[in-house]
Amino acid sequence: MKKNGKTAMAAGAALALAVFGVCDALSSSESKATSAKTAESSVTTNENGSVARSFVEQTVTTNGNMVTERRRETRTTMDTEGNVLETSTSEYAQSYSVGDEGMSPLASIATAGCGPKEEPAEADSFLGLEFGEEFKATNFVSDADSPSLLRAKFTPKKALAGFDDYYVYVTPKTHKVAKVYACARDAVEPGAVWRRHYLVEALEKRYRTWARLCSYRRPYYRFDLGGGKYVDACLSGATHDYETVLAAWDEDVLKTAGEEYEAMREEARKSAKETRKRRVSEAADAF
Repeated sequence: MKKNGKTAMAAGAALALAVFGVCDALSSSESKATSAKTAESSVTTNENGSVARSFVEQTVTTNGNMVTERRRETRTTMDTEGNVLETSTSEYAQSYSVGDEGMSPLASIATAGCGPKEEPAEADSFLGLEFGEEFKATNFVSDADSPSLLRAKFTPKKALAGFDDYYVYVTPKTHKVAKVYACARDAVEPGAVWRRHYLVEALEKRYRTWARLCSYRRPYYRFDLGGGKYVDACLSGATHDYETVLAAWDEDVLKTAGEEYEAMREEARKSAKETRKRRVSEAADAF
């Protein structure tokens, strides 16, 4: 019995050592994979009285030499009575080696390259063209898809790598800049799966706002610049003619374009009516 007891004790000790060895291995493995999670929320009251609530969660996991970042933002807009008007969710996920630069928080985006004094983001321009300013050109053409606007090609002071054509849309009478397009016939650096596209990161840095995913079938993002100004970025499969398209516009100027267009149509109808009346009178006199 004593011998069997010693054998049992030895076996138990060996089992305990084995368990401790497994636990040490697990704790060692877990020590290599660390995770940190942060969350923040904000509430904004819009000019029309609606309330926009935003909740952002970000998780950073380090496993060995790889870092994985995930970011999820949920935005809900409610009217003055608390009814939900719109709900949207955008998510990011990217992996990179330790030491590389990942997602920058909005605070660092806002101060990057600004020096000791932080300057506000200029959301009134895109590719060097300021919304609402007069665009002087002689090559305006009509566009069937945008009847209330005139279109012209232009060359920006600083061209975007990989882009082929640039278009500006202006109001029909005063020629104020309403929309600006940058178009690429081929997809600009396609194939980035885990990392955000550099154009998305560049637009976030330029306008200090997060991108919102607009489609789950293609890489299509929207940036709310505030004040009724927006930028859309479709990175592939944008149109029949272009794979990648960036579009920026100002809602207020588009409204002005619609008003100018209707005023011009009314003036044309009035002129046509007077011309017909004159012709009828002249024909009656001739008879």
